Amino acid sequence: MARTKKPSWRIRFAALLLLATLAVGGWLWWNLIHWTPPEETYPDQGVLAGAEDGLVNFRTIRALGGDFAYLEASDGAGGQDARFARNYAAARQAKLQVGALHKYDPCVPADGQSANFVTMVPRDPALLPPVIELSRIGDTCETRVSDASVESELMTLINQIETHAGKAVILKIDPAFEVRYHLAPQLARGLWLTRTRFPPEYAGRPWVLWTANSDLHSEASDHPLRWVVVQP
Repeated sequence: MARTKKPSWRIRFAALLLLATLAVGGWLWWNLIHWTPPEETYPDQGVLAGAEDGLVNFRTIRALGGDFAYLEASDGAGGQDARFARNYAAARQAKLQVGALHKYDPCVPADGQSANFVTMVPRDPALLPPVIELSRIGDTCETRVSDASVESELMTLINQIETHAGKAVILKIDPAFEVRYHLAPQLARGLWLTRTRFPPEYAGRPWVLWTANSDLHSEASDHPLRWVVVQP
C-alpha cells in the first residue's frame, strides 16, 4: 500500500503565512471602517448625512461623540435631498448643531442654484455656516463651460448663499475638482477636504473641516456614514 506523502514544510509554512496575511488584512479592514480620529486631538466631530445614508439615528451619532451634523439639502438648480426635512428635525431633536450643504453644478447658472438652496434651508442664525460642495467639473456639461465661467458663477453663488445665511460659506472641495481648477488657494473661504484616515494636504492651505472616514460603519445607520472633524 502506497504511503501518503506529507506536505513539505515549505508548503505548510506558505499556508500559515497566507492565513496570517488574511487575518491581518481582515483586522486592518475592520479597523479602518470603524475608525474615527481621537477626540483628544479633534474634540469637535460630527457627520455628513443625506438620503443616500438611509435612516440615520442622530441620537446614536450623539452617543458616538458627534457634536454636529451637516445635511445635504440642495443640488444644482432643481435637486433636493428627500431626507433633508426629516434629518433636520431629527438632528435638532438630538441636540446636535446643524448645517446645510449645497452641491454646486457648474453646468447651471448660480441664480437657479441659490434659489433652490433658499427654498430648502431656512434663514436661521443658529445654523452652522453653509457649505458648497465642489465635486463636479464643467467638462462633463452637455455644453462645455469655460474655467472662467465656472469660477464666476461659483463666486456669484457664494455671495448669494452668504447673503441668505448671514455667514461666510465653507467650500467642500473634492480632490478631482481641485486638480482641475486649482481654486482653493484663490478663494478666501474655509475649506472642507476629504481623505480617509490621513489628514489631507491637496488644497495647498489649511482646512477647517475634514472628512476623516468616508465609509464609517456604525450603529447609527445601516449604511456607511461620512465622519467629519473640525480643525482644533
